Amino acid sequence: MTEVLRYEVGSGTVLVEVDENSYGVNHPSRNEQGILDVDRRLEDALASVRPAAAAALEAMKELAPEHLEIEFGIKLAGDAGALLAKSTPEGHFIIRMSWSPDHHAAEPDIRQHAGEFI
Repeated sequence: MTEVLRYEVGSGTVLVEVDENSYGVNHPSRNEQGILDVDRRLEDALASVRPAAAAALEAMKELAPEHLEIEFGIKLAGDAGALLAKSTPEGHFIIRMSWSPDHHAAEPDIRQHAGEFI
């Protein structure tokens, strides 16, 4: 079974479908349509995962890639805000980095740093 949460966003609202027994969904008040009003801005809920994204970005910048992409899931959780979602048995980040053959910036030896990030 699922629940529908209403978050304030910009000048309106957005509805988000979550699992009924999700962490943090037990406190919002339900309106007459059965929607759980979170009484929280979506932007504020997402702010709770920004430090994790920033830390991952900073850790990978040391390798000086030309292109860096960090992917992770975010699960909205009512009163709890937002959580890093697991899409495998363990929580994770997917990190993609690329360099072109003619990239001559301070190219670190990736083998030297590989053990730090595994």
